[in-house]
Amino acid sequence: MGDPRPIQPSLGTVPFGRAGTFAPPLDAFAPTSLKIMHLLRAPLGGLFRHVVDVTRGQIERGHRVGLIVDSTTGGARADAVLAELAPRLTLGIERVPIARELNPHDIYALWRISRRISALAPDVLHGHGAKGAALARLTPAAPNAIRAYTPHGGSLVYCPGTLSGGFYRSLERILNPRTDLFLFESSYIAELYRKVVAPPRAMVRIVRNGIAESEFEPAVPRADAADIVCVGELRPVKAMDVLLDALAILQRSGRRVTATIAGEGPDAAKLQAQANRLGLADQVRFIGHCPARIAFTMGRMLVIPSRAESLPYVVLEAAAAGLPIIATAVGGNPEIFGTQAAKLIPPDDIVALIGAITAAIDDPAAMQAGAQVLRTRIRSEFSLTTMVECNLAAYREAIATRKLAQFA
Repeated sequence: MGDPRPIQPSLGTVPFGRAGTFAPPLDAFAPTSLKIMHLLRAPLGGLFRHVVDVTRGQIERGHRVGLIVDSTTGGARADAVLAELAPRLTLGIERVPIARELNPHDIYALWRISRRISALAPDVLHGHGAKGAALARLTPAAPNAIRAYTPHGGSLVYCPGTLSGGFYRSLERILNPRTDLFLFESSYIAELYRKVVAPPRAMVRIVRNGIAESEFEPAVPRADAADIVCVGELRPVKAMDVLLDALAILQRSGRRVTATIAGEGPDAAKLQAQANRLGLADQVRFIGHCPARIAFTMGRMLVIPSRAESLPYVVLEAAAAGLPIIATAVGGNPEIFGTQAAKLIPPDDIVALIGAITAAIDDPAAMQAGAQVLRTRIRSEFSLTTMVECNLAAYREAIATRKLAQFA
């Protein structure tokens, strides 16, 4: 599947080309200031945070950057972030209606996107998520631009055997040869792509999500903090229903555990109805969207009972803030936890979740000690600076790989 090693920013040289002729350094093939377009669908969640962080880092390093983003999602919060970023985007922002699922309007979206890309002629077209990356690779515009792809889960998390899952994985196979660079955010996602789609036919690099040094400020629980806090979209993959069932069982056993759930999503009403039906109305607070740093102060530990993940930012953020964490052994979570990965619990295992919550409440000192070990690991292994630098290094390497073909 190519070379899936985490890359270093320094690329070195390729000394000889065709018939022993000298080939210039890899950096000689790319302009000093790259023109980079990021294409994504919904300006929501960890994917949006990732794109914004990478964009800011690329701008700070002197590159010209632009965004193409869906115009129908994100609401006021996304509008505010994009408005703050807009003056720094020399390639601008294009808001285009992009449906989540396959839709006849995709033809119009592709036309709008292609027109924009043709006018700007970027060096790099970086697609994020299933839909954004599909459009980035389908457009015939800017044929000299490399196509980079970061899944962020995307089509890889559709259930096997479903119509939508089969369609999107078939589309991934078609688009595989139209990709110059696969930038996987975790080793797990890289291996999952190989298994459920196909071995990538281009350069593969793993560049893990990273966070800023400012995010290591400790989160101090408020006086009225609940026992646990959950932060995430309210949809089936996040398994908040499993947490509510676990809390109900603990309540029936005589143990009252309180929770704050921060997030929005299609399951919001369903989950609140479940909490009421289980008699948890006075134990569980649904507070809607809340910035993660504020939400972290509303609980004494973070619980992430997800059925699937890629490399979740909320876990990195909570770990940096020193918050004890209970999470499932899914996606890239074992890569985050490292030597503590054995403490992760299986998904959809209510007994294991109850045991982990009970043990954490009974021995808070042990949880705090584990949290400090994890905080040190995050600072060392998941740096925002490294993420930005390695993305740029991968772009340059992919540009060089394409141009070095003339020496073959």
